[in-house]
Amino acid sequence: MKILLANKFFHLNGGSETVFFQERAFLTGQGHEVVDFSMADERNLPSSYADFFVPNTSYNSAGGIAQRLQQAISFVHSSVAVRKIEELIVQEKPQIAHLHNIYHQLTPSIVPVLKKHGVKVVLTLHDYKLVCPSYLALKDGAICNACAGGKSWNAFTMNCQDSRMRGFLLSAEAMFHKWRGSYEGGDLFLAPSRFLADLIGQRIPREKIKVLPNGIDVDTYQPRYADQGYGLYFGRLSREKGVKTLLRAHQSLKTNLPLKMVGTGPLEQELRGEYPEVDFLGYQSGQVLHDLIASAAFVVVPSEWYENCSMVVLEAMAFGKPIIGSRIGGIPEQIEDGKTGLLFEMGNVAELAEKMELLAGDAELRDQMGRAARSKLEQEYSLAEHNRQLLSIYSELLTGA
Repeated sequence: MKILLANKFFHLNGGSETVFFQERAFLTGQGHEVVDFSMADERNLPSSYADFFVPNTSYNSAGGIAQRLQQAISFVHSSVAVRKIEELIVQEKPQIAHLHNIYHQLTPSIVPVLKKHGVKVVLTLHDYKLVCPSYLALKDGAICNACAGGKSWNAFTMNCQDSRMRGFLLSAEAMFHKWRGSYEGGDLFLAPSRFLADLIGQRIPREKIKVLPNGIDVDTYQPRYADQGYGLYFGRLSREKGVKTLLRAHQSLKTNLPLKMVGTGPLEQELRGEYPEVDFLGYQSGQVLHDLIASAAFVVVPSEWYENCSMVVLEAMAFGKPIIGSRIGGIPEQIEDGKTGLLFEMGNVAELAEKMELLAGDAELRDQMGRAARSKLEQEYSLAEHNRQLLSIYSELLTGA
């Protein structure tokens, strides 16, 4: 099988790139021929197809009026990407194109080109772009569904990016590709959660969306069911992550539970000053982070936005840790309330404190839930199962089964 994989970054830049490179490594390891399409960057990993990559473009750089106008046009429709991918298709003749993060530098304008040449198109949904021009369904740190139902101009009129120009471009981008039917050319859309699939089903026929959860290599994580008695948060220290709700809940506890906060973000200095009793550890990664997760009594995911298929939850499950999470987005699909962890109403300080008290005071329950979490991970979120399903999806698409 020959598969074209497209992602605007060809280096590790975030969660979508993790998924992209995991799938790429699996496909090449299985003997399939992979054709790369991306953007040039000095941080890129090696690729035999680098000559076909589009030039590096940053939309944060300054420039004259002519340069900014050209950037504005390519933000919506990249003629360079269209030309480059057509050259690549003609040369390599892939059977399937699997697209990941293609917005702005590659643009959805590449989809009609792929379809013109008879290539089957799969697009993995890593965010809410198809129903929210600015990706995150957030405004001022709070959940926003103003663009649902195709009201894409709200990105401009509501100034959700704190930039009228950027809002205008995001709205124009959404309107252009809806008018052109770019996304409608996709044969299949992959959503990491049922929640995301249903939400995007407002824009794309639901029957064209298949749920394929993110996967994690379970063999690289050894569960540790014993713990050192502390609660743990790891992630970005920002409003939509619900960190203030967590810290208020911790402050109200009757139990003397240590809390460790791992990560950085815009609220870091404010929180350090306001909650001196909490152990703020800053950014951690690799073995240090793994040891912190493995020794925790439980992990808290207090998100106040539409989490999709949280890798924080999956990593906690991999180490056999119970998770307390907000009942929002895709989190309830990952956490079985009362079995692998506990759910609470988003933003509810009292309920979160109650759930933290419960786990803090019951080591046996933590052990039981941690083992159930690891078992669920192995059955539903292993990288091997993700890859098995991916190959099955490709085969069905090519055979029409």
